[in-house]
Amino acid sequence: MTRPSRRAEMFVTAGPDRRFDTRTTGDERAMLADFLGAQRATLEVKCAGLELRLSQRAVQPSTLSLLGLVRHLADMERRWFRSVMAGEDAPPRFSSGADPDGDFDGAVPDPAVVAAAWEAWRAEVAFADRFVAAAPGLDIVGEDAWRGAVSLRWVLVHMVEEYARHNGHADLLRERIDGARGL
Repeated sequence: MTRPSRRAEMFVTAGPDRRFDTRTTGDERAMLADFLGAQRATLEVKCAGLELRLSQRAVQPSTLSLLGLVRHLADMERRWFRSVMAGEDAPPRFSSGADPDGDFDGAVPDPAVVAAAWEAWRAEVAFADRFVAAAPGLDIVGEDAWRGAVSLRWVLVHMVEEYARHNGHADLLRERIDGARGL
């Protein structure tokens, strides 16, 4: 008798898989930070080993690509943690009022573009992690031009949702590029 198989199995990672290290009990801030960290790690796993193929588009006419997602999420980290919560004057790195889809449109197969995207994403993630760790509590409030007052708690939940949605896109993009499927 053959054993049934699942359509999607685990991605194999080169190092420890940080996607499943989330706390199951304890402090709310730590738990939210863990879940956000797991979503960030998922993005990295989905992009691993693709180098210049990260810019491959899903299907025409879409400009969606894994590299575009990295650039977009770097801008989202920057917006919510630097601009809204920390109150810094920190315009997006990859998009602008004049080029609102620059995060996706500018995702091209150039080693310098790929390196800059990962460098920006890692810098924004590091800032966000430091900000969350140093914040006096989850109820501190930042001012967003679109939503108004938002708490750090809301931003953390929103960022988990933002990554989860885009990691679903990343699943399909990765499968389209090289057939790799998995959690």
